[in-house]
Amino acid sequence: MKHTIAHPTRRLMMQVAAAGAALLVSGAALAFENPQVSLKTTMGEIVIELDGEKAPKSTANFLQYVKAGFYKGTVFHRVITDFMIQAGGYTEKLIDKPGVRKPIASEAQNGLSNKPYTVAMARTGDPNSATSQFFINTNDNAGLDYPGMDGHGYAVFGRVVKGQETVDKIKNVMVDDVRGMQNVPVVPVVIQNATILSGDKLVK
Repeated sequence: MKHTIAHPTRRLMMQVAAAGAALLVSGAALAFENPQVSLKTTMGEIVIELDGEKAPKSTANFLQYVKAGFYKGTVFHRVITDFMIQAGGYTEKLIDKPGVRKPIASEAQNGLSNKPYTVAMARTGDPNSATSQFFINTNDNAGLDYPGMDGHGYAVFGRVVKGQETVDKIKNVMVDDVRGMQNVPVVPVVIQNATILSGDKLVK
């Protein structure tokens, strides 16, 4: 077997190239920022920072709905003061919002916990049934973490980085039973717009 030794100059060039590549990688890591979405509601603004690293499917799914303008005109249809506020599926008249995409696979095992002001995917009894609906935890709901009471848990994919006071206002609204649905705000809390933030609008 023939052993080859790199020429000193060539070796130096390779080391420089490797160092440059390492700098590029570290630079890319530093440049990476989790996307932020602003929800303008009738009770104030809520800015959510998504965790694209630990919850890539849920993040991509949520952003698709935001980009499509799906959340505009949807309401917080379920509010339980010391539990959570849920939105993203119904119009102000509590009619299913058209344009719901296919369900995504659960990411409840990503290590993120249902702590106050975190955002998680809502779903049915099927762990892989999450679509457009999401909820914001208003309490420490560690019981919703994987495996939870049902063996599956609920996938957290973001957190509120601005507008916690808006969340607190919403969680304290008066609710009632409407059309077979429980804990519905008597005065609709509407998401007027949902936009992806960039540049100087990002919450630092």
